Amino acid sequence: MLRKARLFQRLDGGVVQCLVCERRCILPPGARGACGNYLNIDGTLFHVGYGKLSAYESRPIEIKPLFHYWPNSTALTFSNWGCNFYCPWCQNYHISFRKPRDEDPYTPPEELVEMAKVFGDEGLCASFNEPATQFDYLVDVFTLGRKHGLYGSVVTNGYFTEKALEILVVECGVDGWSIDIKGCPQMKVLRGVDHEKVFRNAKKILDLGGHVEMVFLVVTNANDFDECVEWIIDKHLQYLGPEVPLHVNRYYPANRWFEPPTPIDKLFSIAEKARREGIEYVYVGNVHIPGTEDTKCPRCGKTLISRYAYRVTYFNLDKVGDTYRCPRCGHRVPIRGTYVKHKSSFLL
Repeated sequence: MLRKARLFQRLDGGVVQCLVCERRCILPPGARGACGNYLNIDGTLFHVGYGKLSAYESRPIEIKPLFHYWPNSTALTFSNWGCNFYCPWCQNYHISFRKPRDEDPYTPPEELVEMAKVFGDEGLCASFNEPATQFDYLVDVFTLGRKHGLYGSVVTNGYFTEKALEILVVECGVDGWSIDIKGCPQMKVLRGVDHEKVFRNAKKILDLGGHVEMVFLVVTNANDFDECVEWIIDKHLQYLGPEVPLHVNRYYPANRWFEPPTPIDKLFSIAEKARREGIEYVYVGNVHIPGTEDTKCPRCGKTLISRYAYRVTYFNLDKVGDTYRCPRCGHRVPIRGTYVKHKSSFLL
C-alpha cells in the first residue's frame, strides 16, 4: 500500500524533505528516509510502510508505562517496521532495525479498530517500535478509533516535528504519551540527536492538552553518569514541572550493547534525587520489586495506587468532578481518563 505523505516539502530538482520527525530527511528521487518508511517517488513523498504491521495485541496500559492514564485499562497495541534512532541497546531491534518490504501483509485501520472492540480494549496504542515511522497510518487509525470511543496513545522517543504533534493531539485525539528520554548532549552515543527537542515536544503536547509521562532507561556506560542524570532532571522540571511522572527504568543487555544490567542501587539513587529535586511522581521500573511502582500522595505520603504484573491491584482515590484526589488530605493527583475497575489483575 502506498499513501502520499501529509508532511513534506518539495525542494529543487525533484528533492523532497520529510517533515514527520526532527531528522527532517532530505531525499533525492528514489531515496528513503532514515526510518525506511518514507520514499521519494518522482518528487512526491510516499508512506511505503503504510499498514505493514509487525505485531498487534491487547496489552495493559501500565506496561507502556503509563501509570496516570486510564488506569487498569487495556489498549490494542500495534507496531510496524523501522526506527529513526537505532539505539544499540534496543530490546525490539528485530522489528526496529528492519525496513518494511513489498511482501509484508497489509492491515487496514478498520481491522485494528474492530479488533480493539472485540478484545474489549478501551483504547489504541502505537508501541514496540517508533510510531513516527508510521505517522500517516497513525492519523487514519486514531481518527477512526476516536469515532468509536477509543483513546489514542503512543510509546515514542518523542522526536516528531511540532506540526506532526499538532495533527496527532489536536486533530486525532492522541492524548496519552509515554516518551523515552534517551539521554543528554554529553552522551557518546546517539550523537545526532538533539535531546532537548524531546523535552520541547513533551511540553508542546502538554500545552496542546495531552498527557505525558517520561521514561528514563538508565543504560550502563551510556547515559548513567552524574552529569547526564542531572541534565535530565533539570530539563524535566524546567519544561514539564513537578507533576509529570518520571519512570526510572532498568536496562538489560540487548542487541549490540552488552554492558551489565543497571545496578538496583543506582536506580534508587536516581529516583531519590529526582524526588529531592521536586518531581512528585517517580517510579522505578523493570525491577519487579514491590512498592517501586506504587503511586503515593506527594503531600501526605499515603499509598493511593498499587500495581503488580502491570495491573492495578489497589486504587484509593476520591473522584471529584473530573479530578482525582487523595482521600486523606485532598491533594489533587493528575490522572487522565477513567480508572477501569472491571479488569482483572493479570499480565496479558
